[in-house]
Amino acid sequence: MNATIPIIDVTGLAAGDPAALARIAGDVGAAAREVGFFGITGHGVDHALREAVFAAAEAFFALPQEKKAPLAIDRIGGNRGWIAPGTEALDPTTRPDGKEAFNIGFDPPAGPTRNGWPDLPGFRETMEAWFAAVFRLGLDLHRAVAIDLGAPEDTFAHAFDAPMATLRLLCYPPVDDAWSADLGAGVHTDYGNLTLLATDTVGGLEVRRRDGVWIAAPILEDGFVVNIGDCLMRWSNDVYVSTPHRVVAPRRQVRRSVALFLDPSPDVVVAALPSCVAPGTRPKHPPITAGDHLAARLAATHRTASGARVAPTPAPDLAPRGR
Repeated sequence: MNATIPIIDVTGLAAGDPAALARIAGDVGAAAREVGFFGITGHGVDHALREAVFAAAEAFFALPQEKKAPLAIDRIGGNRGWIAPGTEALDPTTRPDGKEAFNIGFDPPAGPTRNGWPDLPGFRETMEAWFAAVFRLGLDLHRAVAIDLGAPEDTFAHAFDAPMATLRLLCYPPVDDAWSADLGAGVHTDYGNLTLLATDTVGGLEVRRRDGVWIAAPILEDGFVVNIGDCLMRWSNDVYVSTPHRVVAPRRQVRRSVALFLDPSPDVVVAALPSCVAPGTRPKHPPITAGDHLAARLAATHRTASGARVAPTPAPDLAPRGR
């Protein structure tokens, strides 16, 4: 068993180079089977855009609470908006997480936004550019996933026509008396297919290996940490397994990260790929729509400021278009 999370050079993936795609598929498949996490470099996402995203996120989190409160997730709806510290528990068996977050959902190119946007110059434009670039990278990674699982390369091509994908800005305050050191974000698995995470240089993300040992995720100043989510686990019939992870709260400085969660379109049926079901056996999970799956997972996660649960269900107008 690897003691560390592998780093994969994905140069050539976006260009569709067959040799590069075959190599990347093998590397991604090995990581997905063994630890469920991997880092990527050579992805082609502009570094200047990355810096702009982190600067914009810092500006948002620096706003006073009265400027952020109108954008709260229970006001905006659709799993979008501001999540105040203490209102989310990724591990429902523990106290709430100490982190603060802001969620941005997918908006179709033609149509009104369902997101709440702060009054910050350039914020929306920067976030939409980052969403588009990292989303494209995530779709390219799905081609490698399909090849590794013995399915056609375009298996997931239409699963993200109008996705429930979420761009999430995260801020972890330094630990103090209010939070224990292991509650930056509680132990959890991610809900969708793939998560692509960019971080600053402050560590804290930890991954639980198959043998139960916790290991630190790498800090990649110009790369991404990628992990398998529960939806992809179901599609692969547990060939891939989503891996529990957590964030240990920083002790002396703020930690910031930016994650893109690739959840499929809500009416896409998530069912085991035929190539992942051995002859004479049955799939390990029943089919479920991606919308029902995500709604069930989110329902256990969020609290309003008063402590009541709120289930930010997928927006009804995110049904697939143009297919």
